[in-house]
Amino acid sequence: MALFRPDENDEVQRPVLAMGHAFPPSFELAEHVHRRSQFLYATSGVMAVSTPDGSWVAPAERAVWIPGGTPHSVRMVGAVQTRSVLIEPGLCPGRGPTCEVVGVTALLRQLLLAAAEIPPEYDEAGRDGLVVKLLLAEISQAPLIPLAVPFPAHPALARRCHAFLDSPNASATIDEWADALSMNRRNFTRIFRRETGMSFAQWRQQACLSVALPKLAAGEAVTSVALDLGYDSPGNFSTMFRRMLGVSPSHYRAPGGSHLF
Repeated sequence: MALFRPDENDEVQRPVLAMGHAFPPSFELAEHVHRRSQFLYATSGVMAVSTPDGSWVAPAERAVWIPGGTPHSVRMVGAVQTRSVLIEPGLCPGRGPTCEVVGVTALLRQLLLAAAEIPPEYDEAGRDGLVVKLLLAEISQAPLIPLAVPFPAHPALARRCHAFLDSPNASATIDEWADALSMNRRNFTRIFRRETGMSFAQWRQQACLSVALPKLAAGEAVTSVALDLGYDSPGNFSTMFRRMLGVSPSHYRAPGGSHLF
């Protein structure tokens, strides 16, 4: 695996660049920017991507779409091996203008692995070019997964949201937040939805998931994670988790901190 460079092979005159990297446990990539859009997938481990506008967590069978020009940092949970695809604008019309977590099918995973072995100056008219075209089609239509924690622009509300991620509380209520921000309930709910695109309850769940997934991937017990998040019982946490992600928390938990796939 090559060392990471944000501008790696950027001078290559191909519409798509695919590469692989290996990162040690708990490694953090400082904030950086790619000119092209990036599709970032971990073949092992869990990644947490942060931008000025929000936070996105990619566990197993998930990837993060990062539009070109977006400042972002990446935190690795455990040892992480990535497959990254840098894509010229307009080639994935199905992907949005903001960061997204998307599902990775078995076919897309194999295409990501294959593309990382293609030379930067690949033959666009040959077999490698066909792999890239199919890869772009699969990335463009990959299903959106609700694992986003958008940050509001409203300064006081943004501070409150960042503080919540540092110390999450699943039982936090609208009235508590509204009172703390000296707002009435109606104004708070209106501003919160306008600023984040979510209801408070939806955002709170997403925030709890974004904190829970790295903890589970690091090997923490489901009960411990649930209580740390402020849930009354592991059962309530597991119910929310299964409803949001379709699997139990134990699906993402591995003893000793190595992620299970």
